[in-house]
Amino acid sequence: MSTEIKVPVLPESVADASIATWHKQPGDACERDENLVDIETDKVVLEVVAPEDGVLEEIIKQEGDTVTAEEVIAKFKAGAAADTKKEASASSDSSNKKSDDKKQDTEKTTSSDKSSDDVLSPAVRRLVNEHNLDVSSISATGKGGRLTKEDVEKHIKSGKSSSKPATKDEPELSAGPREEKRVPMTRLRKRIAERLVDAQQTAAILTTFNDVNMKPVMDIRAKYKEQFQKTHDVKLGFMSFFVKATVEALKRYPAVNASIDGDDIVYHGFFDVGIAVSGPRGLVVPVIRDADQLSMAEIEKTIMEFGQKAQNNQLTVDDLTGGTFTVSNGGTFGSLMSTPIINPPQSGILGMHRTEMRPVVENGEIVARPMMYLAFSYDHRIIDGRESVGFLKTIKDYIEDPARILLEL
Repeated sequence: MSTEIKVPVLPESVADASIATWHKQPGDACERDENLVDIETDKVVLEVVAPEDGVLEEIIKQEGDTVTAEEVIAKFKAGAAADTKKEASASSDSSNKKSDDKKQDTEKTTSSDKSSDDVLSPAVRRLVNEHNLDVSSISATGKGGRLTKEDVEKHIKSGKSSSKPATKDEPELSAGPREEKRVPMTRLRKRIAERLVDAQQTAAILTTFNDVNMKPVMDIRAKYKEQFQKTHDVKLGFMSFFVKATVEALKRYPAVNASIDGDDIVYHGFFDVGIAVSGPRGLVVPVIRDADQLSMAEIEKTIMEFGQKAQNNQLTVDDLTGGTFTVSNGGTFGSLMSTPIINPPQSGILGMHRTEMRPVVENGEIVARPMMYLAFSYDHRIIDGRESVGFLKTIKDYIEDPARILLEL
C-alpha cells in the first residue's frame, strides 16, 4: 500500500515553499529517515525523510514547483526495499557469470544509459548542463549505474576536465567575454532582496564611521589563544570581543537596541545579537540569544555552530528569528570599508572590516598600528546623531581597552 509524502508544516509567516532537490528518483530504494527531498522556504531548507524502509514510487511535484504545507508531493511504498535489494543482488550474480565480452558490452550499455537524458535526474541534468560535462567520464555510484548528484559534485570538486565534446548538432559554447548564463533566484535570495529594498525605502538610514586600534585585542588573543582553546575547546576570535563591546554599548544607548512598531518605539530589555553569516544559499543572520549573559567562550562556540549549520543548510527558523541588533564582519572577505544596511525591524547594524597596518599618531609620534574601520548604520527616525556617534565611540573604547569589558566599566 502506498503512503503519501507531504510537505511538512511550514514555519510561521511562511506561506509556501519550493521543491529544491530530489535526492531519490522513482524506483530507488530508501532506508528509514533517509533524506528524500529538500524543500526551500525563504528562511530555511526543510528535509523530508523516508517514513520507513521502502521504495519511492512516484514524484508528483518536480524540482522548482511551488508547494504549500501538507501538500502531497510524492508516493512511497513501504517494505519494498528488501525485495529491490534482492533483485539487484540476483542481477549482479547473473552478470558475474557472463563472459568478458558480454561484460564489455554491458559496460558500454551502462555508460550509454547513464548519459541518457531520460535516466538523469533533473538535479543531475542541471549540473551537467551548467558545467558542460561529459557524463561518460564521471564515475557513477547510483543504483544500476545511475549517475547521482553527489557523483557530479564530487567530479566537479576534483577539478577533472570532462567537457562534453562539441558535435554538429551542439556547437561548442564560446568562452569569450559575451558569454552569459541565466539562473533563477533562490527563495532566500528573493527574500533578501525584498528586505533590503524595503529597509532602504522605509528607514532613514545614515552611517557613521570610526577606526579602532586592534593591537590590545590582538595581544590578548596571541597570549591566551592556546590556553583558551585547551580550556574551552574553541578558538578565541575577535567576534566575541566585539559582541561583548556591542552589548555594553547597547546598555548605554537603549534606542539602538529598540525598534519602531507603527507609531510606537519598542525598547527591548534583552540583547539578542544577530551575526551575519555567508552560506551557500546567501547571507543569513542567526541570532545569539541573551548575549549579555554569555561568556566569551559561549559566544565563540555559538558563532562556530552557526557557521557550520549555515554551510550545511541546517539553520532552523528559531536560529534566524528575532534579533535586536546585528554585527556583520565584511573583513573576512577583505572589505576595507562599507555602509551596511540595517535588518528590519532592527534600528542599527555594526560593520567590521579588515585589519591592516596604518600610520597613526601616538604621543606626538607616527607609529604603525593594526587598524580597523568600523561602520555603524542606523535608522535616523529613532537614533539621533549624538547617540550614533557615542554608541560607536563606546565600542571603540572597549576594544582598545578590553579590560573594561571584564570590569564592566
